[in-house]
Amino acid sequence: MQEAGFVTFLRTIAIILLVIYGMKFIAKYILPLVLSRAVRKAQERAQQYANPNEANGSSAKVGETIIDKKPSHTERKANDTAGDYVDFEEVD
Repeated sequence: MQEAGFVTFLRTIAIILLVIYGMKFIAKYILPLVLSRAVRKAQERAQQYANPNEANGSSAKVGETIIDKKPSHTERKANDTAGDYVDFEEVD
């Protein structure tokens, strides 16, 4: 075991101060950069979701009809997930 001395106390205080000022530095300079990048990516994803034609590179003119021949994998039949119907009686 180490003996608690003045040098050990000063080293502990120095470590605590370094951690506090390190957190302030991260919060002041690095965190805004990370958050702005995350917000920019979220905006790009939202824009792609809102305008799917622009994301695919096809530009449709006003009044033009576009037929998407790709099957949608997100649609599920209601019968697949509904399960079986069980009739019940109320018990008194």
